[in-house]
Amino acid sequence: MHPALAVIRDATAGTPFEGDLWLVGGAVRDEMLGLEHKNDFDLVTRGSSAELAHLLFDKGISSITPVTYERFGTAMVHVRDVNIELVTARRESYDEHSRKPNVEAATYEEDALRRDFTVNTLMRSIHSWELRDPLGLGLRDLEARVLRTPQDPLVTFHDDPLRMLRAVRFRWKLWFEPTTGLYDSIRESRERLRIISFERIRDEIVKMLRHSTAPDAFQDLMQLGLIEIIAPEMLPMAGCEQGKYHHLDVWDHTMLVLRGAGNDDLILSLAALFHDVGKPPTRTVDAEGNTRFFSHEAVGADLTREILRRWKFPERDINQVVALVKNHMRLGSAPTFTPTAARRVLRDLGDQTDRLLDLVEADTRALRPGVRVMELDAIRQRLFEVQLATPRDALQSPLSGEEIMNLVGVSSGPEVGRLKSMLTERVLEGTLAPKDKEAAARILKELANH
Repeated sequence: MHPALAVIRDATAGTPFEGDLWLVGGAVRDEMLGLEHKNDFDLVTRGSSAELAHLLFDKGISSITPVTYERFGTAMVHVRDVNIELVTARRESYDEHSRKPNVEAATYEEDALRRDFTVNTLMRSIHSWELRDPLGLGLRDLEARVLRTPQDPLVTFHDDPLRMLRAVRFRWKLWFEPTTGLYDSIRESRERLRIISFERIRDEIVKMLRHSTAPDAFQDLMQLGLIEIIAPEMLPMAGCEQGKYHHLDVWDHTMLVLRGAGNDDLILSLAALFHDVGKPPTRTVDAEGNTRFFSHEAVGADLTREILRRWKFPERDINQVVALVKNHMRLGSAPTFTPTAARRVLRDLGDQTDRLLDLVEADTRALRPGVRVMELDAIRQRLFEVQLATPRDALQSPLSGEEIMNLVGVSSGPEVGRLKSMLTERVLEGTLAPKDKEAAARILKELANH
């Protein structure tokens, strides 16, 4: 038993909650599957969740003042660095245009019916550790690794449409098989997902991306029509043929790149997901039948920003992903990766450079087998050498705008910016040493004398 649960067990011994306080949901499911579960716990009681929360706070068990939601019969406490939601057993009904339920006190069996999947209805008493299967379905479905809703799936998905995304996520996280008709019900109910906030949708997407089966989950999202709801800009990727260098359409290629990028870095995963989103709107076929996607990286960067803002990602994360999408073609844009090119990449990408290399590597591995790919080892070595010789903060004009104005005798304006950019270009080209103010001043004086 987790230490946080043991503390609550001891604190509620001898109170009306003893014997009437049950661990429910993912924690019970994961324990029975032999999986670790440590981030949060749900406890259900037929008593008052608010009274329980105040009891734990008054005894010094919860480290925060109870956060209670009387209308929904829920409360939040924080015990041993773990968030624990306390819930009064309830039944729910929903209005057509809202996912906020009307709540009434209920039995444990009625409470189980409102949950998302039968495998999440299993309960354990935190006092006796007794296992309870209120619907008589959870244990059987867990053993069979079947994903089933407690009620008709159309009812379950109508009540909380986010469960459609959760169904996909659980299928691939737990390797469960959706029961007959479950995915058909998602297709039928998908439009109702539009009432869900994008903050909640984003959180489900992030959880998918953090798992190695993210490409499988996104294939389901596409086939179920859910991509059309959350990111319609991605729909044209499916069926968009790419020409001789590729054996897959844009969508299947993207899924292969996403798999190759791994799931340890969310920013990299998002960049892999969106790196070619700009291909469908830029696709052309020339007179010789060659397929081209001119400026697809720039168009893709704009689309990526639009989608991630809709998904309510932090602006800092958005900027990092957009930079990777915008630059994912530049390493192979010239026959030779020169020191000048390396300095420009380091100047523009900075600490994102390794991510860019990982993205490009995953992208090139997803090309048609036998296609000649760029020498990434040589590019990595070149970047290492240049970075060792010239730190990123030195890849700029040795002179500030104020210093340029004093030397040239001009006022603040476009001319100062032009001269500063010219000096920066000299540094990037290697014809002006970084931070060499004297040499920079001589260049400006020579220009003035002409």
